[in-house]
Amino acid sequence: PARARLAAVAATLDGFELSRIDLEQRREGDVLGQAQSGVRSSLRMLAVIEDEEVIAQAREEATRVVAADPELEHLPGLRTALDALLDTEREQYLEKG
Repeated sequence: PARARLAAVAATLDGFELSRIDLEQRREGDVLGQAQSGVRSSLRMLAVIEDEEVIAQAREEATRVVAADPELEHLPGLRTALDALLDTEREQYLEKG
């Protein structure tokens, strides 16, 4: 793994490509928290690299839903699920942007 990382760094100056290689090698970590390695991922059914298109579509849909109903008053089930998922620490992390 170390040689592959070094070869990747030597092969490109593109930071986006390097981050993709890093993501493929180390996995995504906790996408709703601060864990940096893939040991504790909160994703259960998705992988960031393989499901990139699905994640982008979901983000667009989530943005549309929240723009139309920021407090999710018309989607109480979703509001309840989010409240159960997000503790204060994760909310603060997501707010950092």
